[in-house]
Amino acid sequence: MAHVPPEQRDGPRFQSGAEAEGKVPAMVAWGLYILSIPSANVLVLVGLIVAYAARDNATGIAREHIEAQIKLFWSVFWWTIACWIAIVISMVLSVVLIGIPFLIIFGILWFLISVWFTVKSVFGLLNLLGDRAP
Repeated sequence: MAHVPPEQRDGPRFQSGAEAEGKVPAMVAWGLYILSIPSANVLVLVGLIVAYAARDNATGIAREHIEAQIKLFWSVFWWTIACWIAIVISMVLSVVLIGIPFLIIFGILWFLISVWFTVKSVFGLLNLLGDRAP
């Protein structure tokens, strides 16, 4: 057995056949994202923390998935904030009846964003399990 210097043992492995570093945290983060709806979005925050914590050590496909998880979270976060602002404005306008259709539209849009986030997370996990890009 050849002697391997410590700096090569602890660093990422780039040779073929080596499993990507960070695959387990990426799977955990996708799983927590999938459980966001039943947990009232509490677990999605834990998943985001896991993704940020694992980002520096991840390599290869796992790194791509972690970057995709972070990007997905922030895009859905800002779209949700925009929907909630529109919902609140529609609720105020509902007093004069003009806001009711908009309230329904933005409520449906918010629901679709939540479903899209969950479906995207399921496909992300399936792609990670198949060693495919997100």
